[in-house]
Amino acid sequence: MLNTYPLWKNFAVLLVVVLGITYAMPNIYPPDYALQISVDDVEAQVTEQSLALAVDALTEAGIEVIGSELVSGRGEIRVTNDQDQLRGQGVIRNALYGDEQRHIVALYSASTTPEWLSAIGATPMKYGLDLRGGVHFLMEVDTESTIDERIEALETDVKRTLRDDRLRYSSVTTEGRALTVLFRDSEDRSQARLLLQETYQEFEITTGEIDGQYGIVLSMRDQAISEIESFAVGQNVQTIRNRVNQLGVSEPLVQQLGKSRIVVDLPGMQDPAVAKRILGKVATLEFHFEAGPNAPRSTTMTYDYEGRPAQIERKIILRGDRVIDARPGFDPETSLPQVNITLDSQGGDLMYKATVNNVGRKLGVLFIETKTRDVKQIVDGVETLAEESYEVKRLISLATVQSALPRNFRITGLQAGEARELSLLLRAGALAADMYIAEERTVGASLGEENIRTGSISVVVGMLLVLAFMMVYYRVFGIAANIALVTNLVLLVAVMSSLGATLTLPGIAGIVLTVGMAVDANVLIFSRIKEELANGRAPQAAISTGFDRAFVTILDANITTLLVAVILYAIGTGPVKGFAITLSIGIVTSMFTAIIGTRALVNLFYGGRTVKKLAI
Repeated sequence: MLNTYPLWKNFAVLLVVVLGITYAMPNIYPPDYALQISVDDVEAQVTEQSLALAVDALTEAGIEVIGSELVSGRGEIRVTNDQDQLRGQGVIRNALYGDEQRHIVALYSASTTPEWLSAIGATPMKYGLDLRGGVHFLMEVDTESTIDERIEALETDVKRTLRDDRLRYSSVTTEGRALTVLFRDSEDRSQARLLLQETYQEFEITTGEIDGQYGIVLSMRDQAISEIESFAVGQNVQTIRNRVNQLGVSEPLVQQLGKSRIVVDLPGMQDPAVAKRILGKVATLEFHFEAGPNAPRSTTMTYDYEGRPAQIERKIILRGDRVIDARPGFDPETSLPQVNITLDSQGGDLMYKATVNNVGRKLGVLFIETKTRDVKQIVDGVETLAEESYEVKRLISLATVQSALPRNFRITGLQAGEARELSLLLRAGALAADMYIAEERTVGASLGEENIRTGSISVVVGMLLVLAFMMVYYRVFGIAANIALVTNLVLLVAVMSSLGATLTLPGIAGIVLTVGMAVDANVLIFSRIKEELANGRAPQAAISTGFDRAFVTILDANITTLLVAVILYAIGTGPVKGFAITLSIGIVTSMFTAIIGTRALVNLFYGGRTVKKLAI
């Protein structure tokens, strides 16, 4: 029979719609304004006493508390509005001041999604910075300087390598991303080439006559350059993430953008000066030998290591700025975890000289981080809380020196998790490359709410106009198209929620565009059906032919638009990516609803029976 779906296909369409409604439902439950309390120490948790103290302080300040609980070691206190949320942040900080642990109080959106929805993984969409308010930074990483510094360090290292093997050279010079080594003797050059090829595999080595002398040119390979750039940006991303944790932001976004840029979004924060100060704070490393049992106290320092006190010498062997790379790995002989450390040329010299006569002693790695804490100050007769910087020192490794350590060495005797953590800490001290702020933007909370309101109005008005037009112009077929259009919007929201996508203002624009594009397919189909009717085809045949022949045109148009959306996502920045994501999802869902969903409804209205006239 013409224009009928088999039972399984109708059931599949119904199942998709039901799942769409289910996973879109969390978005009808608006989150509560809340304050999230956490402890500066990642190993500590907020106590019931601290939570109760914070609730009592809010109540005394006249702020209504509608709920409080401990979730995964953090305290959540729900309040009624954003003004109480902002005022409550300062109230709680004052109330918890003086505790053994420093508490971080963040502005937070607490979920109100019913438990049965959360149990099946249904969560609401997250709002972007432009809808929620906060601070946005686009950081540019100076990878060019990092490459130049690496080549300069390698220049010194090449000189030392040649001297150690007693190979005489005239000069070693740097030009661009290449090193030129000149020799007076061809035999020295031949030996040097073999040595350098084995030692510096990141260089492409060529020989020739330069200025009347025997020359070797070491050109840095493109792969080595890419690895340096990738390492510098990746380490900076990790370092910034570590520092952002001190800002009291509940859902920060730190991610790499392109080859050399980093996006930092801090929702809920309204003071960019505080963010800049924290992002620029310093953390570093120091290498010290373990102190002997009879060492004078004036020459030692004591730190806790693995639950016991450990004494190390005050004398510093070298600092963390000499660490070029630190990566977890496995010992090829024992298959046990280890950390592979690479120092620059000067650091390698210092480490070798310090360890060549100290084999068998333990070498400690001291991690030093600059943090902030609250202090009370009197300003114009009013007691307020301010932030001050302080240093936290932690002994993160104490390993026995098995042999004199060169520029590249390894730390063994670790568990797999310990190796990953140690390599992260070794890299997460100072930034691997200098950065500067390429773009800075602050979005007010009130502006974010206004964006949500106007964006919602634009979607509703646009959709109502389309629904009215389709109903008047296409009558019964317009009803089918309208039901499919509403279903498309529900599926779009459900997919974005399931994927954890972030809704932005450009994303709302993408939804509005999707509403218009979704009916384009229906207009093509219905116009084709009308043409078939005008050519004398029977109604059932006209419906079937209209859907079948319009499919290729619809598919071609949507694939073209999808390719554009993919390109926008690949090369665009944050707002453009938000638009591209929404548009891409909307194209896929509109294809389903316009072709399969609309036809299922038309089949329901007209399929499987004799029809003499169509209301189209």
